[in-house]
Amino acid sequence: MRRLRRRQGDWALLEGPHLVEEALHAGLPLDTVLVAPDFRAGSEGGHLTELLPRPPIEVETAVLEGLFDADSPRGILAVARLARPLVASLPRDATSLWLYLDRIQDPGNLGALARVAEAFGAGGLLLTRACAHPNHPRALRASAGSLLRLPVGLEASVTTVDAWLGQGARWAGLAAHGGVAIAPGWRAAGAPPAVLAVGSEGAGLSTEVESRLSERWTIPLCAPVESLNVAVATAVALFALRAAGR
Repeated sequence: MRRLRRRQGDWALLEGPHLVEEALHAGLPLDTVLVAPDFRAGSEGGHLTELLPRPPIEVETAVLEGLFDADSPRGILAVARLARPLVASLPRDATSLWLYLDRIQDPGNLGALARVAEAFGAGGLLLTRACAHPNHPRALRASAGSLLRLPVGLEASVTTVDAWLGQGARWAGLAAHGGVAIAPGWRAAGAPPAVLAVGSEGAGLSTEVESRLSERWTIPLCAPVESLNVAVATAVALFALRAAGR
């Protein structure tokens, strides 16, 4: 489990009762579940362990807490297989808006973006190679379960996404400055975008992505604030698209 925490792949650590319960509701098989005796004896722990397909392994609280990535661990830890396919292997859905994450390196931001995407009905996440891994414990916690349900495609690029959705797919991107102002009720001419690209707060969107955009959007801000956290900005943009009926 310590190795899994350091090396993200097809296996993920689910920390705390909320993620474990969300995984069970999503139908994800849990490989191993560890639980602290005092948590299991409580009402929340007793309810959750009854939902498990087989009894968990009890370990001392101090041992369990040493396995957590979270600063405030809560009594239960599970291992689940969460295979993340390449973009080309995702079910093709050209009617949805897909969120393209360009070099989002903070796992917490990635998880928050997944939660925002699911909340506003996006089809899923397309992650470039330089993104944090969606199975990082901090990403899973920040997603509050969204990364257990939402389709996620790895090693996305302009080329692979265009091959998957089709060359005619419309791309829009968020830029801190210099784009068209976007606000609730905003509406643009043309077909709705199939891809909304967002970049890291420091680097922004790559040159390759910028050259592919059909539309560049900027959220008007009051001085002296110059930019928003990427998850907050994306939430504003998706809300505006939803308000515009897109």
